[in-house]
Amino acid sequence: MKFYIIGIDDNQEQSFSEEVRNIIASHHVFSGGIRHHEIVATWLPEAHKWIDIVVPLDNVFDQYNAYPEMVVFASGDPLFFGFANTIQRKMPDAEMILYPFFNSLQLLAHHLLMPYQDMHVVSLTGRSWHKFDEALITGYNKIGVLTDSKQHTPPVIARRMLDYGYDNYTLSVGELLGNKEKEKVSVWELKDVINHKFAFPNNLILQRTYKRHRPLGIPEDEFNLLDGRAKMITKMPVRLLTLSMLDLRDKAVFWDIGFCTGSVSIEAKMQFPHLQVIAFEKREEGRALIGSNARRFGTPGIQSIISDFTNADISALPRPDAVFIGGHGGKMKEIIGKVSDVLRPDGIVIFNSVSEESRRLFEEAVTRYQLNLKESISVQIDDFNRIEVMKAIKVR
Repeated sequence: MKFYIIGIDDNQEQSFSEEVRNIIASHHVFSGGIRHHEIVATWLPEAHKWIDIVVPLDNVFDQYNAYPEMVVFASGDPLFFGFANTIQRKMPDAEMILYPFFNSLQLLAHHLLMPYQDMHVVSLTGRSWHKFDEALITGYNKIGVLTDSKQHTPPVIARRMLDYGYDNYTLSVGELLGNKEKEKVSVWELKDVINHKFAFPNNLILQRTYKRHRPLGIPEDEFNLLDGRAKMITKMPVRLLTLSMLDLRDKAVFWDIGFCTGSVSIEAKMQFPHLQVIAFEKREEGRALIGSNARRFGTPGIQSIISDFTNADISALPRPDAVFIGGHGGKMKEIIGKVSDVLRPDGIVIFNSVSEESRRLFEEAVTRYQLNLKESISVQIDDFNRIEVMKAIKVR
């Protein structure tokens, strides 16, 4: 099948090249969003057929299969988080000929006279917060954001940033870009965006005003503690050694079992913002504790689950390739058994043993479930008990 994909903006009076005009005139089956149909309707042959691009997309592609060629209208550059990517995924053998236009973030940068070669781009259109959170924690100088009309609007985005202490950006908004009569570009302080309504479609460019401190190692006395108990937190040197042995740079999903204050999860997210972090804690107090600490240190996106891990439903969670066991409550065997079932090949499990008994329990459990006990490193901080950081790997 052959696709001609034509990029357009929101201008109600489109101007096409002679080549594109000939393509439109020589075809009778077209597709695009409802808004696209309204914009290009006057260019289409009188007896044309139009296929709306609406979810579920499987139905759309079923209709496409009835035709050898299709002309598709898409917003801006169809390869920039656009419909051409969807065609490549759904119909990898299809032929595509592209006629791209500027994407919406390019249009906004042009209005602002802003060089944008250093802009990091994130799409929140029908997507989770994960990539946006990663960009914030990383601290890019410019962040371009594609929004949606409900869950990821400019006010919602600004509120999330302020909740986690990211007041170090200004926010430029482009509304209805390409619509010569209605388009609008404005620059805002985050606090002023929260109660404002913007026309859709819109997009954003965040510009950093100062560089937020991102330490390597958070002192434990800066965390909110469980009942003020200093012994209920993994000390900073042990925490950094633990993260080093977890080898998280090339990992995607990290589980923290028995998170208590959330110090390991938060440090992991701060140092490795790309990680999807899922933290388990059986004490209800942990919910507020990890939330307050995550906001304090600017680490959005950590998913906390309040449940005894051995009873938690993990069937819908992404499989981990790194796991830290911060507490076992006498259920080491059950925890390791449950982890080993879902841990990805070459996945790593770290346990910080504080006694000969806990060391023995870990060794027995990893042996039982055929994990490879790789190494152990002993460390002692001040007058606290010696801790042995133990590493096991799931062999392929």
